[in-house]
Amino acid sequence: MNTTGDVETPAEVQPGLYDIDAELYHSDPIPGGSISSSGARKLVAECPAKFKYWLDNPQPHNKALELGTAAHKLVLDDGPELVLVDAEKWNTDALRAEVAAIRAAGDIPLKRDELEQVRAMAAALRQHEEAAALLEPGSGVAEQSAFWEDNGVWRRARFDWLRHDGQIVDYKTARSCRREDLEKAFNEHGYHQQQEWYIDAGDALNVSDPEKPFQFVLQEKEPPYLVVVTTCDPMARGIGRHLNEVALNTYAICRERDEWPGYLPNPMTALLSWVERQYA
Repeated sequence: MNTTGDVETPAEVQPGLYDIDAELYHSDPIPGGSISSSGARKLVAECPAKFKYWLDNPQPHNKALELGTAAHKLVLDDGPELVLVDAEKWNTDALRAEVAAIRAAGDIPLKRDELEQVRAMAAALRQHEEAAALLEPGSGVAEQSAFWEDNGVWRRARFDWLRHDGQIVDYKTARSCRREDLEKAFNEHGYHQQQEWYIDAGDALNVSDPEKPFQFVLQEKEPPYLVVVTTCDPMARGIGRHLNEVALNTYAICRERDEWPGYLPNPMTALLSWVERQYA
């Protein structure tokens, strides 16, 4: 796979680390297709039919995701431009057209309070000693895209921050960084799967140091924009690796057969285990 700017030239596909933009990465430039960490998580959390629909259809605009991307831009100094649309409400045809044009250009429109919010988040992160050191400008490279083959399946990943010392760092925004809330978020969003997926990428391409622990830098989106640096414990990592294996096997079988089934038959439905225990 050769890349020149935003243009992808199909050639012999070579595993490697590529400095390409997010749009090209998410369009999946691998001939015949590849699977990402997001895809693997969706495949095991739902079903092949919903995964295939997600793969083949544009996703609706997600404002929360857009704000997270804006925070990434200021924290990692890489990504789409942030464009101020200085109106309290975007409720006129002219403003809607302006916002649409900004998004069509690949940039992020923000209201003044949103722009101030992400600027304050970036400033708060720089005051957190451990997070600031991990993401120190010049200590690594942002948004590098990895592609590699694994037993006949092409996989891909996009590192938020790959440090020059071989450490992988992933920055995420969160509703809450309280321990109990992070545990729920990691389970809900499959961050334990993502960690193992990215470690696989670093190992396969020999771009990471296995002695350097993968680190998540998580930051709350509300003042005072608290930051937590963490990594998955051994149990979470084992579960994440198992789920990734299930996703890869499912993807390989479905792709080979070109069959993407829905939910398995379930003729009897139980209540949640904690409800059953109340009546035991």
